[in-house]
Amino acid sequence: MTAKARRLAASLLVGGLAVGLFGGPVTPLYADEGAKNDATSSAAIELPALGARRDDASVLGVSSGGYMASQMAVAWPARFAGLGVIAAGPWACARGSLGRALGQCMFTTKGPVDLGAIDARYQRYLERELVGTPEQLATLRAYTWHGGADKVVAPSIGESLAQQLSAWLADPEQQLRVVVDAEAAHGWPVGSDTPNDDHGIAIADCAEGGGTHLLDCERQVAQEALDWIHGPAPDGNSEQAGRLVRFDQGDFDARGLADAGYVFIPDACESGGCPVSVALHGCDMSAEEGDESFVRRSGLNPRAAAEGRLVLYPQAEASMANPQGCWDWWGFTESSWQLDPLHDSRQGRQLSALMQMLDRLQSAKDS
Repeated sequence: MTAKARRLAASLLVGGLAVGLFGGPVTPLYADEGAKNDATSSAAIELPALGARRDDASVLGVSSGGYMASQMAVAWPARFAGLGVIAAGPWACARGSLGRALGQCMFTTKGPVDLGAIDARYQRYLERELVGTPEQLATLRAYTWHGGADKVVAPSIGESLAQQLSAWLADPEQQLRVVVDAEAAHGWPVGSDTPNDDHGIAIADCAEGGGTHLLDCERQVAQEALDWIHGPAPDGNSEQAGRLVRFDQGDFDARGLADAGYVFIPDACESGGCPVSVALHGCDMSAEEGDESFVRRSGLNPRAAAEGRLVLYPQAEASMANPQGCWDWWGFTESSWQLDPLHDSRQGRQLSALMQMLDRLQSAKDS
């Protein structure tokens, strides 16, 4: 059964879920993000150890990926310089409940986000050393974006995220940038100068969304987020190139992971010593069906090539428990055996697998 067929069957059964590097095969990818070949036609290689820098890492995500990005940053804040959350809400918003995820963290039918209950969860985790310390959280730089016309994750939920981050950061005025585009829908803004291309990747209208969830807005959110977190890329490097590599995620076994992920490797990073950004797609945005929109056209790759920064694109898969291929931000990977799922802690299965991928990239370079 194809991935598309699996997802259709799962959606029918689970109603109501809302809306060659080092000898391996590679796909050339240039500053305009147009690839010469289809990466999905190449066999996945082992994720290489690239001797990446252990400082100046960041994690960014959109929608369910934004929720997962927060989970990674809160669990291991000492491992990251910054966090970017696009079209999502606060860390631990769902607190292990699908009903709460839908009713308070996407819509507000069950009332507004309860930041007090979330803080109590953080304090319990802190006592068990399942998250980073307040002192570590306080040093992060953070960027958030939300569409004022978002009909998937209500804008008020994005406001709760900004409140949460403001309470955590040592100097919110200097460390936090909150952006709201009043007429934008749900998705990842890529800028009006991002054309449709011959890979069948269409850019959605900013106010309508849908499709690939890449939005034709007057904003390149990838550049804004990375510039805010890490500082602007060096001048004169805008034409730097890199390669998009498809790797086997089987080494990082966790429920809900797709067979293969992607990593963008700028030419300047093949010898090691580059920092890493982890980029997490949203629901219905994975590449398991050959839809490489986010990994090719998000705007992260040309910005990373200009700086000399690796971009890791892990991939989730659809299943009966997760028909839209979301990242686990409500506990579906843990709830079959935990009454209080620890998906949003250091013990979370998906979170741990993602950190292992980062560890691999930061390990001593393969000879």
